[in-house]
Amino acid sequence: MPLSHAREGVDGCYRIISEDGHPVGGSYVFVVGDPPAARDASTFDVHAQLGHAGHEEGGLTTASLILYAVRFLYYAALMLAAGAALWPLLYRQGWSRIPEPLRGRLERLPQQALVLAALLYVFVETQQLMIGQPASEWSRLFTATAVGQSYLALLLLAFAGLALPAGRSALRFVWALPLLATEAWSGHAAAAAPRWAALSLDYVHLAFAALWAGGLMLLLVLWQAERKEAGRFAASFSRMAWISIVALTLSGIGLTLLYMTKPEYLLLTPWGILLLVKTGLVVLVAGAGFLIRVRMKRSGFPGGALLKADGALMALILVIVGVFTYISPLPANEPVGWHKMGSEMHVSIRIAPNVPGDNEFTVRIWMHKSLGDPKSVQLRLMSEDKPELGAIEIPLEKFEDDEISTFEGYTKTAYRAKGTYLPFAGRWTAEVRVMDPNDDERVERLSFRNY
Repeated sequence: MPLSHAREGVDGCYRIISEDGHPVGGSYVFVVGDPPAARDASTFDVHAQLGHAGHEEGGLTTASLILYAVRFLYYAALMLAAGAALWPLLYRQGWSRIPEPLRGRLERLPQQALVLAALLYVFVETQQLMIGQPASEWSRLFTATAVGQSYLALLLLAFAGLALPAGRSALRFVWALPLLATEAWSGHAAAAAPRWAALSLDYVHLAFAALWAGGLMLLLVLWQAERKEAGRFAASFSRMAWISIVALTLSGIGLTLLYMTKPEYLLLTPWGILLLVKTGLVVLVAGAGFLIRVRMKRSGFPGGALLKADGALMALILVIVGVFTYISPLPANEPVGWHKMGSEMHVSIRIAPNVPGDNEFTVRIWMHKSLGDPKSVQLRLMSEDKPELGAIEIPLEKFEDDEISTFEGYTKTAYRAKGTYLPFAGRWTAEVRVMDPNDDERVERLSFRNY
């Protein structure tokens, strides 16, 4: 296979775009041309060799905050623009009673906001996807990937919305349908199985979310500008809001079952925790809707404070949507790579691939030369979820390690084992017991988990 962009030497980093539009990167080391000459061990960064170089402190970065803020603005604009396009046909008789200047603003401003938000969203998302890619690859993003094509469709539909003639409710309704489809096609549903079910549920979820968000926006605007019409519209919106909550709940449950193989993952991933928070907010929305309905039966008008509270809850839900539509619903298993340094002993543990079932366990010990080689090395695994099971002894065998990782003044010994010593997923403690020639025992422990 020709490698037109590869230079001679060691290579292997890759970056791809997954089916649901997220960037995925990793490495697979290979050599191009003549292998480079081996270097002296002293020239290697030992910490990099052990796998703990370049680790950044956790938490939100400025770049991620900007990304999530842009996604929030995009989803807010998408829901409001689609909802504002759907409601005129559903509220046809009442729509004609709204004064023409206000009606024009309600049709025009959400679509203008969508164009600006879509441009910003596509710019930020493509910058994220194409990090480190040459300019020649940008055209392939929009022509050879589903997510790139969905970006193009989004921009075309957003600009087409500006050209829609005023007062054509049916045409605007039809315009909103493919607009929502572009979002369903580029999200988590595109990578779920069965795909047709995930895409259908996601589309239903988006459509009813747009009806709720767009309807609430219209109600808030009418409450400020046309109080009498707000009372009439509130009756239609209240009925649709309850239908929307039911549809959103059922489609959301269906999507969650497709995305997550185990309910326990709801508490193990940021996606699941955000979903639970979102569910709590939906319950509050339902409560606010119930109070609004009670208020309308008494006075014929919804309460302004309740409407504002409902709007605030909608904004919070959209903030969550901007984040959890980007992160993965599933927890990811990653190899365990751990290293601890001490004055008399350094120890490293590697467990790969760190999945329930077969794994390879490697323990490396660096003892100070004044102590000599270890007399014995033991590795034990203890389940933190089921401590009553006791410790699992790993039968380590000593081997000649050709990995270049040395510390001046220390002697390295390496041990490994392979087998099904991780019988199930969960939280684990790995315990290394090292006996030196003087029969002094040193114990190091590491907590990790797998899924």
